[in-house]
Amino acid sequence: MQEEIKKSLEVLRNGGVILYPTDTVWGLGCDATNEDAVKRIFEIKKRADAKAMLVLVDNGAKIQSYIEEVPELAWDLIEFTEKPLTIIYPGARNLAKNLIAEDKSVGIRVTSEPFSRNLCTQFRKPIVSTSANVSGEKTPANFSEISEEIKSAVDYVVNYRQDERSKPKPSSIIKLGKGGLFQMIRE
Repeated sequence: MQEEIKKSLEVLRNGGVILYPTDTVWGLGCDATNEDAVKRIFEIKKRADAKAMLVLVDNGAKIQSYIEEVPELAWDLIEFTEKPLTIIYPGARNLAKNLIAEDKSVGIRVTSEPFSRNLCTQFRKPIVSTSANVSGEKTPANFSEISEEIKSAVDYVVNYRQDERSKPKPSSIIKLGKGGLFQMIRE
C-alpha cells in the first residue's frame, strides 16, 4: 500500500488526477485546492461545473481549515456515524473556487478507509472524491465496473483493492445550515 500512496502523492502534487479506492466507491481524485486539477475532473466526468463534488480529509480537525464555522451538530454526526457520511457545510474556504457550490457550500467526508485516510494524511490537503464514471452514467460498484474511458483519462490508477468484488454504497449526505438546520440529501 505504501508504494501506491507514494505514486499517488507524486501525481497529486503535480496537479494530476488519480483513480483510487475510498471508504465508499472508487473515486476520481485530485488536489482540492488546485483549480486546474478540479477542472480536469469535471472534463473527465463530462460534468457541468455547477454540480458540486466532495472532498475527503483524514480527520475531523482538518474541517475547520476549509469551513468558516463548523456547526456544533457536525461534531456529533462525525463522532457517532457508523457508515460513511458526507456533510455539506456552509461557508467553504481555502479550496479551489470551482469546487465550491454557488451557495458557498462544500461536501466533506472524514474517511476511515486505510488507503484514502493514509493518502490524505501524507498529502496534508483535502482530496477530491467523486465517483469514477461519466456524469449521468451508473456509479461503478467496484473497480471491474469502471469504464476504460475513465481509466485512460486519469494520470494514475491505484493498484490496490482492484480485485475486491464487494458492492459498497455511496455515503449518506446531510446538508447543514446555520442555527442547527439540517437536510437529509441521501440516506
